[in-house]
Amino acid sequence: MTAVEAVDRSAPTWRGGFGRLWTAAVTSRFGDALRTAALPLLAVRLTDEPLVIASVTACGYVPWLLFGLLGGALADRVDQRRAMWAVDTVRGLLVAGFALAVGLGHASIPLLLLLAFSLTTLQTLFDNASTALLPSLVDRGALSSANARLMTGQQLAGGLLAGPFVPLLLTAGVCVPFVADAGTYLVAAALVASLRVRLPQRDRRPGGSTLRGEIGAGLRALWGDRALRAVCVSTLLCNIGMGALIATLVLQVTRWLHAGDAGYAAAMTAYSAGSLAGGFAARRIARRLGRVRALLLAGTVQTSSLVLVGTVRHLGALLAGMALLGVMGMVWNVNQVTLMQQRSPASMVGRVASAFRTASTSGAPLGALLGGAVARWYGLNGPALFAAALFALAVTSLIPARKPDVPVVAPDDGVRAGRPGR
Repeated sequence: MTAVEAVDRSAPTWRGGFGRLWTAAVTSRFGDALRTAALPLLAVRLTDEPLVIASVTACGYVPWLLFGLLGGALADRVDQRRAMWAVDTVRGLLVAGFALAVGLGHASIPLLLLLAFSLTTLQTLFDNASTALLPSLVDRGALSSANARLMTGQQLAGGLLAGPFVPLLLTAGVCVPFVADAGTYLVAAALVASLRVRLPQRDRRPGGSTLRGEIGAGLRALWGDRALRAVCVSTLLCNIGMGALIATLVLQVTRWLHAGDAGYAAAMTAYSAGSLAGGFAARRIARRLGRVRALLLAGTVQTSSLVLVGTVRHLGALLAGMALLGVMGMVWNVNQVTLMQQRSPASMVGRVASAFRTASTSGAPLGALLGGAVARWYGLNGPALFAAALFALAVTSLIPARKPDVPVVAPDDGVRAGRPGR
C-alpha cells in the first residue's frame, strides 16, 4: 500500500445515522428512477420532435455545469444535514405540484424543462452536502464500506427495482409516477431531518471571504494534491468514454448486432447486475490491492471489456462486456469517492466533491456528441473502441498517484473532527 491511501479495516454500523442516511438515499433514488423513466414517456406524448425530447434529458446536465462548484461551496458553509432535508422537501413539493399539473391536463414541454432544470439545480447542493456529511456519520476507516453500501443500494433501487414499476404506475395514470417520486423525496427528507450528528466544528471564515474565493480554494486543494488530480483527470476521461458508449449503445445493439429491443434491455440489465456485484467486491479489492491499485485494475478491465464489446459481433460478448463494465465501474466509483473523502481537508470536502462531479458531468454530454460523430463516420461499433482508447489514457494518467512520495493530507486543516451522535 502506498502513501496516498488508507484502506478501510472496518464496516459502518447500520444502527443510528448511517442506516437512516442509507434508507433515505435508496428511497430517493427509487423515486428518481421512476421520474427519469416517466419524463421521456410523457415528453413523447406531448411532441414527436427528437431534439425537443432530447432537451429534457439535457436539462439534467446543464445545472451541474452552471452551479456544480457553487453547490460544493455552499455545502461546506452550511449544516449539511439541514441543507439535505430542506432540499428534499422543496424537491418533493416541486414534483407534487408537477404531478398535479399533469393530472389536470396542463403538462407541457416548457413545464418539463423547468422541472428537470430545477431539480438538478437543487441536486448540486444535495449531492455535495451528502458527500461531505458521510465522514461525520461513520468512522474514517469505514468510509469505503459505507460508500459501497450506499452505491449498491442506490443501484439496486434505481437500476433494477424501479424500471418494472413505471409501466404499472402509468396504467393507473400518467401523473402517478410523479406522485410516487414526490412521496419518496418527502420520506427521505424526514429521515435525514431525524439524524443526530455532531458536525465538524469549523473555524470562522476570515473577513471578506467570498464564495468565489472559497470555490477557488477548493479547486486549488484538488489540483494541488497529486493523487486527487490524477484521479479527477482519469474520471473525466472515463466519463467521456462512457458518454460516447451509452449514447450510441442502442444503435450498436439493434443495428450492428441486430439484437432488437430485447437485446438492448438485456445489455442494460447486465450492466446493472454487474454494478451490484461490484458494490460487494469494491472493498475487498481495495483491501487486497490498495485503493489506487484498485482503480488501476478497474480501468484496465474496463478497457478490455470495451474492446470486447467493440470487436466481437455477438450478443453474448456484449452482455459479458457490459457486466464487467458494471462490476469495475462500481469498484472505480466507490474507491474514487472514498479516496477523495479521505484526502480532502475536512472543511473542503464539499468543494472538492463538486469539482469531481462538475468534471464528470461535463464529460458525459461531450462524450455523447463525440460518440455520435464516431458512429457516423467509423461505424456503429466505433464508439466502444473510442471509449476503450479513452479508458486506456485514464489508466495511464493514474500512474502519478502510485508514486510513494505523494504526501498525505495533513490532519491539521483548521477543522476539529466531531463524532457522530448515537
